[in-house]
Amino acid sequence: MSKRPLTLVVSAALVDADGRVLISRRPSWLPMPGLWEFPGGKIESGETPEQALIRELKEELSIDVSTACLAPFTFASHSYDHFHLLMPLYVCRVWAGTVVPKEGQELSWSVSKDLGNYRMLPADEPLVAMLRDLL
Repeated sequence: MSKRPLTLVVSAALVDADGRVLISRRPSWLPMPGLWEFPGGKIESGETPEQALIRELKEELSIDVSTACLAPFTFASHSYDHFHLLMPLYVCRVWAGTVVPKEGQELSWSVSKDLGNYRMLPADEPLVAMLRDLL
């Protein structure tokens, strides 16, 4: 087995007052276009996972989240062809602002039992059953 570089990313299951979870569809110019994922992104040098997630949610969705509103939930560890991804998933039920797609992505609010109907990124896929059990 060849060694792959480790890529650290962070994501959020944003849960609204109706218990729906926000997922976003990757735009055509990104790798694995058309697949659905939980919002988030890469952790930059010097950032904690929480800082990275707060930054990413502001950049991607135009919402403000505080660290106190991020509840660590689980993580994904997945080998892709050229890297290994490690991704903590936080649950967030409180944020300020209105969710607006800022990077050309399509958004969907889904009840947890319907998340399995979406073609998710391979790393995100196992998280769906865990969220279904939580919600």
